[in-house]
Amino acid sequence: MTENPHDTLQEQTFYEQVGGEETFRRLVHRFYEGVAEDPLLRPMYPEEDLGPAEERFTLFLIQYWGGPRTYSEQRGHPRLRMRHVPFRVDRAAHDAWLSRMRVALDELGLAPEHERRLWDYLTYAAASMINTEG
Repeated sequence: MTENPHDTLQEQTFYEQVGGEETFRRLVHRFYEGVAEDPLLRPMYPEEDLGPAEERFTLFLIQYWGGPRTYSEQRGHPRLRMRHVPFRVDRAAHDAWLSRMRVALDELGLAPEHERRLWDYLTYAAASMINTEG
């Protein structure tokens, strides 16, 4: 009796399809390189070292897209809007964030369908963080 290969194949998560942890680490690292030099975004990060923020964001994206649940194990439920309330996030901050993220995403060189899916999520998430006019 031969085994049907389709019985053992599981559908890959988006996380696995795009290259797993390494891909998300590259994306977020490049994003934070941009944040470090951005006059609008940098002041939103009170820590002198952006490393901890970079790690939190990386773990969040890894978990969101189907990877290990380390973020929730370390920090609990993401509660993104609540975690961003202390910061003034207006349209200008939204635009700056997306501009830095666009550069980082473009440098990944993902397949078009993966790039589009990730970008759609990032633009949705950025819009949902806006908490003030201006």
